[in-house]
Amino acid sequence: MSGFEHYERELRELDHEILHYAALCGIDPADRPALLACLRQRQSSWPEDKARQTLEGLLVLRLKLEAEMLEFGLTAPPLMPAKDGDA
Repeated sequence: MSGFEHYERELRELDHEILHYAALCGIDPADRPALLACLRQRQSSWPEDKARQTLEGLLVLRLKLEAEMLEFGLTAPPLMPAKDGDA
């Protein structure tokens, strides 16, 4: 997937997208029960469900990246909400 030097950047970019799609879904990614409920429940409209599907895919990619990092003895930081001023 990537070299050691790219993990920090990849995680930052992936987390940015995860936070974006979580906001589109109207959930706080730190609220695990709400996140799991969102991923399990199909949404009534196509745009809402597309955002849910994209969020699910991004979370899977993050898990794969974390697993790859663990193989090299690295630990990924937790998914953190964006700070004020981050976009």
